[in-house]
Amino acid sequence: LRRQDLVLCDSVPSVPPPAATGSDEEDDSDSSTKPIRSEKKKNPVSLFQTGGDPPKEKRSKKKTPPKAVESEEETPEKNSNKKGKGKKSKKTKEERPPSPVIEVDNLEEFVLRPAPQGVTIKCRVTRDKKGMDRGLYPTYYLHLDNDKKVFLLAGRKRKKSKTSNYLISIDPTDLSRGGENFIGKLRSNLMGTKFTVFDNGMNPDRANADWSNVRQELSAVVYETNVLGFKGPRKMTVIIPGMNSDNERVPIRPRNDNDGLLMRWQNRNMDNVIELHNKAPVWNDETQSYVLNFHGRVTHASVKNFQIVHSSDPDYIVMQFGRVADDAFTMDYNYPLCAVQAFAIALSSFDGKLACE
Repeated sequence: LRRQDLVLCDSVPSVPPPAATGSDEEDDSDSSTKPIRSEKKKNPVSLFQTGGDPPKEKRSKKKTPPKAVESEEETPEKNSNKKGKGKKSKKTKEERPPSPVIEVDNLEEFVLRPAPQGVTIKCRVTRDKKGMDRGLYPTYYLHLDNDKKVFLLAGRKRKKSKTSNYLISIDPTDLSRGGENFIGKLRSNLMGTKFTVFDNGMNPDRANADWSNVRQELSAVVYETNVLGFKGPRKMTVIIPGMNSDNERVPIRPRNDNDGLLMRWQNRNMDNVIELHNKAPVWNDETQSYVLNFHGRVTHASVKNFQIVHSSDPDYIVMQFGRVADDAFTMDYNYPLCAVQAFAIALSSFDGKLACE
């Protein structure tokens, strides 16, 4: 098995992967060909409604969010006969489409607000490994991927935590838990297979009597256990709060660990909860690798590249994330995600998962 066999995923089914498979330092690049041309479906916004009436017909006629967030390399199946198109990848790298103009008046408000319907928010994540802790505790920065490169968020893994715990801040120089710029956090279980994303509210144990300041759970991520990669490509499930009839996020404020997004999902109590999955890559005989089509937004192969979709409309890319350089990644998200949710989901993919790869 050659390293190039593992373009997007941890392993080839039924074949033991090389020892370095779980690393994100891998493989050569190959980028997109033609975008998937799919039939226009009903307004994807309705997929995320869990309370109240669906959005008015007027809203549904807004242009569908751009399909600029789809997959890497050759387009699966539909363009499988277009052999050789992958050779244009170098050109695509340089022509990576930037984000449209996005106004960020109030940063704290912007990073918690769902992406506007019909607009793909295109971002760039950079990883900084400088300093004493280098690879163990790098800092991650999120910027809008446009001419202004507007800073949005910074994240860093906390030291001395029993489980992986990432602080997320709206100040690139202040990543402290008690600072006023603390906007949220990502916390994992002991195995590193399940993650929960919180806003900056209080722990229920220290909440006000009226619970008005209790933290919200913004999302959860579950990675399927896949020791040594024998089950094939990485599989992830993303659980998010649903949206109400005004297209606002339904607050999920669990009073204990038995009422959070993960427990609701495990118990199949899906009221006001939406389940999403990563889009399954397709095996390509020509390149001997699993491929997805990111339409030029991702140019380097990595097990960390992924796209998040709703099972009822796999053509609507809720979020995508992938590598464009050794320590640079693109992260694009659509309604109903906000920047904090998308950034935290991306951070979960960086975390080492011994049980998954």
